[in-house]
Amino acid sequence: MPTDITKTKRPAVLAAFTDHPASIGESYWQHFGFALRFSGRLFVAGGAALIHAVVPALCETTASRCIRAMHDDLTRRQSTD
Repeated sequence: MPTDITKTKRPAVLAAFTDHPASIGESYWQHFGFALRFSGRLFVAGGAALIHAVVPALCETTASRCIRAMHDDLTRRQSTD
């Protein structure tokens, strides 16, 4: 007996990729892009902090400015939900 594919339960592994993005109104790819860009910004902030740790006169406010900007972006993003 044929089954209606729309009534089948989706695999749990698929839910691991789609439930969270859907809960904030995004597709998987939209969420992927935002998270990838965010990780790049964290990498830059971490690099600036590392440089500042070695040579305190360099990158004195770079990491903190990056973190503040990311916080502002997250706050703005949450207010649009």
